[in-house]
Amino acid sequence: MDRLIEGYRRFRSEFWPGQRERYEALANSGQSPETLVIACSDSRVDPQTVFGAAPGELFVVRNVAGLVPTYQPDSGYHGTSAALEFAVRVLKVKRIVVLGHVQCGGILAMVEGAPPEARDFVEPWMSMARSVLSDLPERHGPGALNRCEVEVVRLSLGNLLTFPWIREAVDAGALSLAGFRFEIRTGILERLVGDRMEPVA
Repeated sequence: MDRLIEGYRRFRSEFWPGQRERYEALANSGQSPETLVIACSDSRVDPQTVFGAAPGELFVVRNVAGLVPTYQPDSGYHGTSAALEFAVRVLKVKRIVVLGHVQCGGILAMVEGAPPEARDFVEPWMSMARSVLSDLPERHGPGALNRCEVEVVRLSLGNLLTFPWIREAVDAGALSLAGFRFEIRTGILERLVGDRMEPVA
């Protein structure tokens, strides 16, 4: 806890003075981000850091593996879908970005099996992406994980289009979708283009 408090103190002394007017404007006029980012909860992959975004620029939802479920308006608890609804229908963002990453523990759990301690929620959560395994030539090794990381981004982009109000906005040209993958070791960001990832220049 001391480390968190020290971090807050640095925020107040070093960051806040230069951003005070921005925060006050955001408090007075509300948020109006143009981009929704769906990313993994992994502590090494912070969307605001990766995209160099200022406060108020990104509306972010994070979960294990950055997965987007299909449209299921029922009585269940749908945190990711609720964030999508708010961002698209209320905030009217102009783009949705799915940000995957290398060395994703959720994808590893899907490919190799979740550890016993992560079977109550992680295992069933990752089951929504299990269809990507059917196209793998082999289920083990770095090649399989690499392919799954790409395919899970593609799957989430496809699942976004099952939401009728996302599909309508995309068809109308009011909303765009994009997929990326972040390489933790090198800091390189790749964009999904067609069937492959290409480094962002």
